[in-house]
Amino acid sequence: MVACCWMTSAGWAQQGAAAPGTAEVPSKKPGAMTTQNAQGQGTATGQLVNGQAAGMIFGSVTDSDGDLIPGAQVTLTSTDVKGERTVVSDSGGRFQFSGVAAGEFQIKATAQGMSEGTISGTLEPGAVYNAPAVKLQATSSTEITVTPQTEHQIAQQEVKVEESQRVLGIVPNYFVTYDKHPVPLDSKQKYSLGFHEVLDPTSFLFAGAAAGIEQAANIFPGYGSGPAAYGKRYGASLAGETTGVMFRDSIFPSLFHQDPRYFYKGTGTKWQRFEYAMATSVICMGDNGRWQANYSGVLGSLTSGALANLYYAPSDRHGASLTFVNAGLNILGTGFTHVLQEFVLRSFTSHSHSAGTQP
Repeated sequence: MVACCWMTSAGWAQQGAAAPGTAEVPSKKPGAMTTQNAQGQGTATGQLVNGQAAGMIFGSVTDSDGDLIPGAQVTLTSTDVKGERTVVSDSGGRFQFSGVAAGEFQIKATAQGMSEGTISGTLEPGAVYNAPAVKLQATSSTEITVTPQTEHQIAQQEVKVEESQRVLGIVPNYFVTYDKHPVPLDSKQKYSLGFHEVLDPTSFLFAGAAAGIEQAANIFPGYGSGPAAYGKRYGASLAGETTGVMFRDSIFPSLFHQDPRYFYKGTGTKWQRFEYAMATSVICMGDNGRWQANYSGVLGSLTSGALANLYYAPSDRHGASLTFVNAGLNILGTGFTHVLQEFVLRSFTSHSHSAGTQP
């Protein structure tokens, strides 16, 4: 049985090491404010908000001396859209909002031990707005040392967001990050994502559905028929899902120091994004920030496929050939799952805009 669950996915792209075909927003001096035609180099996403092309706003948070402040809470309020959007400045003190309605807006930033800072402006339809730095002041005359968040703390914030992501508010979508400046996860955080995945109630429901389909189609006839046979199929399906997630997304990523998440691209042509999504089934970003072969995904699929042979009835076991077939299907399935992540699932995923910086 193929131990592949479409909502889990390994990732590789990390901001700061641009994937092939990634369209980067051109850098500008702090405080500069520009708008560009939606067909130019710095164009926004092409989304429509209130019937007009949505734009993009990016900038940074600094103290009075111009030093960048990571971990600041940055809130965007737009006069043309009800409600607020809040992100956290990344390790470089940067923030970004996409899909912003044209019109007047205000950005407010806060950080511990600092006074609130605000800026405002007007965003043209489809424009990219490079906001001046939002400057924060110390709250008293006493010298205050602002301690930047550690990489572990930033990663923990990312994991907290990812463990709240669900497609249609139901199906877990944990192994994908929409943060443009993600940091590597430590082993404990990788295992946390894995355990949240396999212990989610939907994992038990999907295993039951898969067992029912196998029972109805008499797949793996060695199990026989009747309630007892369904129980065996259910146990094999659940075991396959569990071993697939844990070996592919937790155990091997910890051993090989690789990131198991899919990093949403969101830029470039449709073909470039498709190539990127499919490639991430065999290539990934290591915790050292370098591209490398996705040993975790490939070996995780092979291990899960080999263990699956133990779940089948003796008459349905076909040795190494079945192991490699299952592993190949898992790897191919991971690629197509990432294509869905790139083009479809974000629109239906709750909390997908809560990451530190938005694409």
